[in-house]
Amino acid sequence: MSKKESFRTVALKTYGRFVPAHVTSPKHRFSQRRSHQRRASIKGIKAASERGLMIRSRRAVSWLLPGLVVKRWLLTSGLGLLMALLGAAIWADLKPIYWIIETLVWLLGTITTVLPRSITGPLVVLIGAALVLWGQSRSFGSIQQALAPDKDTVLVDALRAKSKLNRGPNIVAIGGGTGLSTLLSGLKRYSSNITAIVTVADDGGSSGVLRRELGVQPPGDIRNCLAALSTEEPLLTRLFQYRFSAGSGLEGHSFGNLFLSALSAITGNLETAITASSRVLAVQGQVVPATNADVQLWAELENGQRIEGESAIGKAPSPIVRLGCLPAQPPALPRALEAISNADLILLGPGSLYTSLLPNLLVPALVRTIQQSRAPKLYICNLMTQPGETDGLDVVGHLRAIEAQLASLGISQKLFNAVLAQDDLGESPLVKHYQARGAEPVNCDAQALIAKGYELMQAPLQGKRPRATLRHDPRSLALAVMRFYRKHKKNAQ
Repeated sequence: MSKKESFRTVALKTYGRFVPAHVTSPKHRFSQRRSHQRRASIKGIKAASERGLMIRSRRAVSWLLPGLVVKRWLLTSGLGLLMALLGAAIWADLKPIYWIIETLVWLLGTITTVLPRSITGPLVVLIGAALVLWGQSRSFGSIQQALAPDKDTVLVDALRAKSKLNRGPNIVAIGGGTGLSTLLSGLKRYSSNITAIVTVADDGGSSGVLRRELGVQPPGDIRNCLAALSTEEPLLTRLFQYRFSAGSGLEGHSFGNLFLSALSAITGNLETAITASSRVLAVQGQVVPATNADVQLWAELENGQRIEGESAIGKAPSPIVRLGCLPAQPPALPRALEAISNADLILLGPGSLYTSLLPNLLVPALVRTIQQSRAPKLYICNLMTQPGETDGLDVVGHLRAIEAQLASLGISQKLFNAVLAQDDLGESPLVKHYQARGAEPVNCDAQALIAKGYELMQAPLQGKRPRATLRHDPRSLALAVMRFYRKHKKNAQ
């Protein structure tokens, strides 16, 4: 190789072409890498800036969309300001108006002599619209920072979501236990007009202790429903659900149960305590006890035995043939009756059949009001049987138990003429685990239900994600319920 060639180029065949030797040197490759990184960084910054601008533009335009219940009051305020200025001008013999008109005529004449009207007009319109949008966005952003500085939700998005929820259907969900709270936590994504009517027959655990020692109505199921409908910070909800694991007299009690019991003692009744707690937790909807009476459940078994107390009924040694309570006909709360009368949809379940659902049907006024309502009524069946309470019962058996309960009140008509049941769970290790503990999937005989005049809807209520327990998934359950509601709403139109 000549000296001249070594200084000019050394041909290296790379990727099918010849390149100079300095191009393949480590220093050059490092320089190229840095250059590529800088260009990629600049492109990323530009893309992020464009995305941010698009998001801000969409949010600004969102203020002009209908349904926020903001623009009408801004326009009202603007109209009021205009009328006040007009009144002041009339008071001053219209001289300010003449001066403003003369100034505007001079200004417009000057502008149109410099630029043609075809350019000036659209330009002024665009500038005015941009100023309106910018002013609204900045002013409402300041309000958002003042009202909720720690929340990431933009005010316009929060207003749109709230407006959508406020237009949701009036839903009444009747039940108790974890089943009702699971349903509520899913339904609050679709409506803020939710009323939970909760059984107050619990006599076990923390609720039972507080009921016996303080003479208050059991707060446990009500606490769960309040937490499920809460829109407040998760930390406050977790505090309400916190259960003491140690401490003399505190062990086993939840903070929410103690809080509701204390408020009941202060206000004089559980209903007022629930209202106060709802404000603290920013509850989306309302929670109402089925009755304000001190209800004690009893059950007659197939073997002739009679047992008393909700906790004992859940462990019945023989099938339950009849359920009752003392006092025999507890009164219903007016708020519960009003909610049922105004309901667009009435739900019963999911939950323990004899200890969470049927106790609500022991309140005659509730049953009569449900019967008189023209809203679609849906019974949501459990996924699995409960050992000692619903052994061997399929979906038809659940409905037969409800019919028998209604017959004891002299009602022969169906109260809930539609059923929501789980699709076939199939075979899985989780199902076998439950079967080993005495529980079975609740069998659904579609033909038998249709023959009895029931409308059947089946859906994957457990959800698609694998879980450690066979329970309803809040989102899947609420989605199925809303599909049922929309179907009936469409058919009614």
